[in-house]
Amino acid sequence: MNTLQLSIIHRLPQSYRWLAGFTGSKVEPIPQPASGCEGCLVGLKLLSPSDENAWPVMYSLSQALTDIAVDSSVLECEGEPCLFVNSQDECTATCRLKNFGVAIAESFSATNPF
Repeated sequence: MNTLQLSIIHRLPQSYRWLAGFTGSKVEPIPQPASGCEGCLVGLKLLSPSDENAWPVMYSLSQALTDIAVDSSVLECEGEPCLFVNSQDECTATCRLKNFGVAIAESFSATNPF
């Protein structure tokens, strides 16, 4: 069975940038970026599986993006593997991952209609 089809990811709430001198290997959160922030990164965190199988799954997700020429990096963030892509590539990346059967968890706010 394809483990990617059992994967659920979600977007980390903050934006990131490469830590100075560590492009491709370390990120840091940034304050509210302006829209169209050049060089901003989006972090995607795996919700399942969340054990030692998470790293190989994240590397497989990264490879799926590499296959369509979308740059990505798998790095530890908040103690877990996360996939980082340029903010301009977010839509392309999530579309590609959905095509591989990966579920994308979306944030929503419940409002009372009454």
